[in-house]
Amino acid sequence: MKEIKIQSKREEELLVLDEIVNKYLRDVRAKNGVLTLFCPHTTAGLTMNENGDPNVKKDLSYALDLISPKRKDFQHFEGNSHAHVKASLIGPSLQIIYQNGQIQLGTWQSIYFWEFDGPRHRKLWLEHIETRG
Repeated sequence: MKEIKIQSKREEELLVLDEIVNKYLRDVRAKNGVLTLFCPHTTAGLTMNENGDPNVKKDLSYALDLISPKRKDFQHFEGNSHAHVKASLIGPSLQIIYQNGQIQLGTWQSIYFWEFDGPRHRKLWLEHIETRG
């Protein structure tokens, strides 16, 4: 397992991980298999979505704000319940197929680390399993 350090710069931020993930696969000389990404934080998550139009990221954030806005009437004492709700909706992990040492993404897809309670120092854990294919 490999631990990657991530530094978010804003309270909410979508960080593209494609290059970080491909570098990991190069470093471990991965060929073909499945890669698992895991975010060990309760106020951040991982997702895949379009990276062609920057408005998609804005729209995704807007939609999650409609579902879980920052409110003073949440009960959690840290005041970041909205971030916990968003992280639960997005989820902490992804699995991605890789071939010839490269992640296999759709034409417009990218892998995102989604910070909901930054800026913070974060971790991302990567683990791959080689297959015969």
